[in-house]
Amino acid sequence: MDDKKQQKSISYAKWGYIFILPFFICFFIFSFIPLLDTIRYSFYEYYRSGLKEVGPNFVGLGNYIALLKSDLLKYAGNTFILWMIGFVPQIVIALILAAWFTDARLKIHGEQFFKVVIYLPNLIMASAFAMLFFTMFSNAGPVNSILQSLGWIKAPIDFMGSVGGTRSLVGLMNFLMWFGNTSIMLMAAIMGISPELFEAASLDGCNHTQIFFKITLPLIRPILSYTLITSLIGGLQMFDVPQILTNGQGSPDRTSYTLIMFLNSHLKASNYGMAGALSVYLFIVSGILCFIVYRMMNDDGEKKPKRNKKEAVK
Repeated sequence: MDDKKQQKSISYAKWGYIFILPFFICFFIFSFIPLLDTIRYSFYEYYRSGLKEVGPNFVGLGNYIALLKSDLLKYAGNTFILWMIGFVPQIVIALILAAWFTDARLKIHGEQFFKVVIYLPNLIMASAFAMLFFTMFSNAGPVNSILQSLGWIKAPIDFMGSVGGTRSLVGLMNFLMWFGNTSIMLMAAIMGISPELFEAASLDGCNHTQIFFKITLPLIRPILSYTLITSLIGGLQMFDVPQILTNGQGSPDRTSYTLIMFLNSHLKASNYGMAGALSVYLFIVSGILCFIVYRMMNDDGEKKPKRNKKEAVK
C-alpha cells in the first residue's frame, strides 16, 4: 500500500523552478552577459577619435593603471563626501521619526497622514527635484529674493558658485528624497519587536533613551545593515542630482563631480575600454564596502571565551 501511495504522489517542486526560470533567463541575457562583456572591454583599447575608430586592441591592465593616474581618487572622494552629507542626517532623522511614530505612549494624532507626507518626496523624480532646487537657489531665484526682501542679505548668495553651497544642496536633495523611505522601513522593523520587551523594560525602570539604545537598536540591526548597504550602493551610483544641478560640470572646480559622472564622460567619448575598467573598479569597491558593512553590523562584538583544555577533557 505504501508503494502505491508513493507512486500516486505528485511532486510540485518542478513548478517552482519553472516559475523562476524567466527571471534567470532575463538576468542572464540582460545582466550577466553585459557584465562579462564590460569586463572584457576593460582589457582593450577601444575608442573613437573623430570619425576614426581605434581598436579594440588588447592592453591588459593599461586602462586600470591609466585610471589610477587620472583624477579617479579625487572623484571618489567627492562621491563619498556628497553621500555622507546626505546619509548622516537621513539615518538620524529616520531613527528619531521611527521611534516617535512607533511609541504607543506618545499617542501621535494623524500618524498615517504624516507617514504619507514624509514618504511623498521619494515619489518625485530626482531630475525634477534637481531642476526645482536649481531654480530655487539660483542667483535670481526665490530663495535669494526672499532673503533680500527680508533685509537679511544685500547681494544674492551664489549657492552653486561655492564648494560648500553646491555640496550642501546635493546632500539636502538626497536627504529629502530618501529619509521618508528609510523612516518607513525602520518603523516596520521596530513594530516587529515584541511589545512585551518594552513593557518589561519600563517596569524595570528604564527610560526612553535606555530602551532605544539597549533594546530597539540591537534588534533592528539587520534592517540598519540593509539600509546602509543599499545607501552605499546608491551613493556610488550618484549621478542625476549633481549632473543636472551643475549642468554636468561638477562645478565649482569639479568638487561635485562623481564617479558615475566620470564614467558617463568616457561613454560620451565612446571610450569603452576606460568605461569598462571604471565599471569594474566600481563593482569591486561596492562589493568590498558591502562586505565590510555586513560584517560590522552582524558581528555580535562579543568574543567567545576560550575553553581550557582541562575543562574540555572534563
